[in-house]
Amino acid sequence: MAELPIIDISGLRSSEQRHRRKIIRDIGDACHDIGFMYISGHGIPEETVARIRQAALDFFSRPKEEKLRLSISRDNYRGYIPLGFFTPNKSGLSKDNYEGYKLHAETDPADPICAQCPIYGPNKWPANIPGFRQAVLRYWSECDRVMEILMCALASVLGVDPTIFRDAFVKPLTNMTLLHYPPQTPGDSGFGIHPHKDTDALTILAPDPIGGLQVKRKNRNKWMSADAPPGALIVNIGDMLELWSGGYFTSTPHKVVNGSGDERYSFPYFAVPRHDTVVRPLCRSQKGFSRPVLNVGEVSREVWRTNWADAIPAIPELDLGTLPD
Repeated sequence: MAELPIIDISGLRSSEQRHRRKIIRDIGDACHDIGFMYISGHGIPEETVARIRQAALDFFSRPKEEKLRLSISRDNYRGYIPLGFFTPNKSGLSKDNYEGYKLHAETDPADPICAQCPIYGPNKWPANIPGFRQAVLRYWSECDRVMEILMCALASVLGVDPTIFRDAFVKPLTNMTLLHYPPQTPGDSGFGIHPHKDTDALTILAPDPIGGLQVKRKNRNKWMSADAPPGALIVNIGDMLELWSGGYFTSTPHKVVNGSGDERYSFPYFAVPRHDTVVRPLCRSQKGFSRPVLNVGEVSREVWRTNWADAIPAIPELDLGTLPD
């Protein structure tokens, strides 16, 4: 598998069982072998993707002072992330070359779950960008639908009851980041985003055609470009689903290097279960795989807290510092 596999998931809606089993097997193989895949036949309209992309362009084109008024803070991890604001939690490393806008699953502040986990709550929505909120929420709803289809298929691969995953994503901590990567100068050895693995269950990305995302397969020392074909989404496994699978699925290092000379925009969707979900292997673990059981709310709070460069990880296994390039 020299490149990422391309899987047409439209047949998962088919009543033809042999075809469905073949797609599920292909999804399982991709998630086991590399943890990344391209999916077509997902059903997200091109217009929906175009609208959220335009919303991102509209926001990042606003004056800096206007964006800063919507900045994230330590007590509310929603809103604008200034260029170079977050850095890997290790000394001597350059700042990541992106600016972002962070959103979490929209939650009414009167909902009792907000008192159970401080990450829940309403988002900040720019007041002067018509259609911004509608574009984000429409795309988000489509990603929720695709995530549910994929999680059902992955439950089948693992031989577990799909309601386990379905129930875990009721009132989830799912989040999304709108991202803008300025072009990096020739010879720049830094990163748009440093090498890392996702801490969520599943990530869905409608990629920018200019590329820039790179993936490192296990037991390989080279990075390969993840350049999706037109209309396809990039999907990858995160640490939570790797743990749920007992190491059968692979959470793979990846990074962004924008050497295109153009502005790059993306809007990854991170599927994260409800805060009180405890993630542990649902099937027999792979030989040599050993990771502690984790509480989703605890991990999510630590992910949020350690995004600040001066934060010292409280739990070593949750250190989100950079991985080797």
